[in-house]
Amino acid sequence: MIYLDNSSTTRPLDSVIKAVSDNMADNFGNASSLHRMGVNAEKTLKEAKKTILDRLSADGELYFTSGATESNNTVLFGIPKAYRHNGKRIVTTSFEHPSVANPLKKLEEAGYEIVRVKPPKRGETQDYEQRIIDAVDDNTLMVSAMWVNNETGFITDIAKIYTAVKRRNPKTIVHSDAVQGFCKLPSKGLKADLISLSAHKIHGTKGIGALYCAKGVRFEPLLYGGGQQKNLRSGTEPIDLIAGFAEAVRSYPDCAEKYAELNGMLEKRLAELPDIAVNSYNNAKNILNFSVRGVRSEIMLHFLEEREIYVSSGSACSKGKTSGVLAEFGVPDRDADCAIRVSMSPFTAESDIDALVTGISDGIKRLRR
Repeated sequence: MIYLDNSSTTRPLDSVIKAVSDNMADNFGNASSLHRMGVNAEKTLKEAKKTILDRLSADGELYFTSGATESNNTVLFGIPKAYRHNGKRIVTTSFEHPSVANPLKKLEEAGYEIVRVKPPKRGETQDYEQRIIDAVDDNTLMVSAMWVNNETGFITDIAKIYTAVKRRNPKTIVHSDAVQGFCKLPSKGLKADLISLSAHKIHGTKGIGALYCAKGVRFEPLLYGGGQQKNLRSGTEPIDLIAGFAEAVRSYPDCAEKYAELNGMLEKRLAELPDIAVNSYNNAKNILNFSVRGVRSEIMLHFLEEREIYVSSGSACSKGKTSGVLAEFGVPDRDADCAIRVSMSPFTAESDIDALVTGISDGIKRLRR
């Protein structure tokens, strides 16, 4: 099996599975309990927080959630409630994940002004981040911009935006959905007041994520209950999943050089095939989006699946739909309908890329209309 759909989800590491299993069996106490089992659970919780904060190179607070969707919703609905008098303008990008884009639509319906900044077209020299910065005014409550786009891998310089926005309007809160960049890009490129994370994109398990919050920043909780996590995220903490999350973070290697080599190899091999359009640019090198013109995405996907090669036709959160995100990056509908996304992991090998390109080449011969 060749799995190249790691932006959708990843295979949990054996060490993660062991951490989850061991904690489920032996460290199942409630972190709020005063007895030894509770104290042990709380210790695991604190150690996991430190591991993740160290990887972020940040010293704020970390709140565990059920995943990045919850983290994003917590920010987008919690910040407006906490800062009611700081303005009703929110600046974002036009290519956010649905867990950001759809809450913003709800806020728009409630009277907030949502400014959606488009990405630069391929080869465009205009400073894209500067357009986000320039959209911030005295009435801007928040900027929410993803670090790495899940469909094309496009990178936004969040640290640059944060620094400039704080000079322009110190009251403006900066949030980033960093799911696709965390552990894969250097943390120096990420600086924000609030950062959304997910374990299952870095070989942890599904069902656990986190929200980083800088010191001095507050938000109203999305969930109310027993008051866990400083009354900001109620619900008994799943120590087993949290331990697995921390293990995934500890174990994720520096793959920048490897991803660059594999990405370059894939682009070079694709260039040898007829009528292939590469849709990614300024991208994280573990993600490459391209169109096999003349073969619909779903047809090619299933052709490759028969060879046990697994790729994606776009965001796994938008099953069966042609990507509107690709249109934002200037990809015409006919190419978006034929788009394939390859997303690599630390386990991806050159032989996997060879097999993929061979499979696509064979698919073109059999399927191209």
